[in-house]
Amino acid sequence: MAKLWLGPVGTVAPDGPTVTMPTGWKDVGLFTPDSLNWATDPQFEEARAHQSNYAVRRWQTEDSATLEVDLMEWTLESFRAVYGGGTIEEITPSGSPAPPSYFKFTPPAIGSRQEVAVCLELGDGPRRMRRMIPRAEQAEGVEQSFERASNSTLPLRLSVLGGDVGAPYYDLIASTWAAFEPPA
Repeated sequence: MAKLWLGPVGTVAPDGPTVTMPTGWKDVGLFTPDSLNWATDPQFEEARAHQSNYAVRRWQTEDSATLEVDLMEWTLESFRAVYGGGTIEEITPSGSPAPPSYFKFTPPAIGSRQEVAVCLELGDGPRRMRRMIPRAEQAEGVEQSFERASNSTLPLRLSVLGGDVGAPYYDLIASTWAAFEPPA
């Protein structure tokens, strides 16, 4: 089982993998079972020497990570997450009889995307893990298809952001997960 929580950057992280989520976190709701993807992409430079067909030295120059899910629930908050922010406005039309009110979503302007904090919660029976990402940003365009014979989803593609304080991401792992460790 998996759950994905989003909150404003700086939202207090949970104290462990099994405690109740602190105030400020919102569950994004249902997402397709085959869409949960986590990827890291370290970049390296190499030094080569005439005397070897292999690199003689290698060092890491960059790191990146992404988290992807396809949201099945269309809420105002899921639109904000997928588009990296934006505004939500309730519109009350005039007229007699008064038409029902509706909401207007406007994607963020260039340069005004909002960062989010992320918690990916994974469970397998009694085993629990939470991947905490203090800062992430929707950094891709949004592509949707509206097919008659299948559901349409909102593609959430979050890029992990680093900083000068703390790790860009970390895992909280319950001690029951130790059963997966290979023997020494």
